[in-house]
Amino acid sequence: MNSRTCRVEGIQIVQRRAVTAVLATAALLLTAGCSSGDGDGSDSGANASPSRTESGSSPGGQATEGAPPAKGSVKVVRTVAEGLNTPWGLAPLPEGDLLVSSRDEGTITRVDTESGKKTEVGSVPGVAAAGEGGLMGLALSPEYASDHMVYAYFTSASDNRIVRMLYDEKKPAGEQLGAPDTVFRGIPKGTNHNGGRIAFGPDKMLYAGTGERYEAELAQDRNSTGGKILRLTPDGEPAPGNPFDSPVYSYGHRNVQGLAWDSERRLWASEFGQNTWDELNHIEPGDNYGWPDAEGESDDSQFHDPIAQWDVAEASPSGIAYAEGSVWMAGLRGQRLWRIPLNGTERAADPQAFLEGEHGRLRTVVSAGENKLWLVTSETDGRGSPDDGDDKILELEVT
Repeated sequence: MNSRTCRVEGIQIVQRRAVTAVLATAALLLTAGCSSGDGDGSDSGANASPSRTESGSSPGGQATEGAPPAKGSVKVVRTVAEGLNTPWGLAPLPEGDLLVSSRDEGTITRVDTESGKKTEVGSVPGVAAAGEGGLMGLALSPEYASDHMVYAYFTSASDNRIVRMLYDEKKPAGEQLGAPDTVFRGIPKGTNHNGGRIAFGPDKMLYAGTGERYEAELAQDRNSTGGKILRLTPDGEPAPGNPFDSPVYSYGHRNVQGLAWDSERRLWASEFGQNTWDELNHIEPGDNYGWPDAEGESDDSQFHDPIAQWDVAEASPSGIAYAEGSVWMAGLRGQRLWRIPLNGTERAADPQAFLEGEHGRLRTVVSAGENKLWLVTSETDGRGSPDDGDDKILELEVT
């Protein structure tokens, strides 16, 4: 494989309506166990900063199930599809196929996971792809079985925004997406650091990871939606129980592109560092994750430390997924898949790297159920060295 190099990738809030009074009971429940996107939802308070554990030490987080083995394994079972252009978001359909977004083309393609056949379902109007911006994260409505809505995060000419579209499989290929309904707009856009990952959490709320578009001060400004994890209702309103009665769920982030929940409904997020440390964070509502005042671990107790950190050349993380007791993190510049075994809200053992340099830059990883993952490569994003067949979706078996 060719050597591949890259740089580290990289709002005003425009609220649609004021939220009605927040129910105290809902707030308590959400804080206690319904986190998603970039929120944690554990029993600890909004300003808790769990201590890091070093290799071989006893984890300090509350564990409700046995920790996974210190060492795991990864097997590439097969190549599911190839010949994808700038793939970014991935959304598994109930029947087993996959929807994948093309960042630069602004299209969504359906991939048959048995045959590998690719069918363009439609393009998303208004996408203005440039630099790291374009059509990025995808998520299915929590009521997809009845409403058939697909959500997408994309860069427009003026901002980053989230839309939803009706997906009608009965229409001709290329015409299956309905007109986009904008559910949230006004997220700061830039050439880089646009965030872009969206996911519905166990609480059926919509979480979004955003970037600070190289304006670091936005990350600490709770009146901005840049450099944040947002938590919204499916209609785009600030979700009940949010810590600041706004869309903001956590802040002090540089560029969040990975969101996942573990088996106990705790939220985890990956984050690009600048020149020193990339991070995996356990997300708690209302917590400050430090950027730009802290990158990686900090001695300042007001900041929530990561549970693991990496030199930027080893990671530059994008998507994450949870499987087999571990968070699995895709590395762009690092060109490897990281396994971070968990014990409660702490790391159970040192992170372990797999597939180093074998498939180039890795963009997105999604659970495929049980011990399987879908993994999306990112060699055609302008920073890779594409080989024949790039980009690809791989099926992995992990332990």
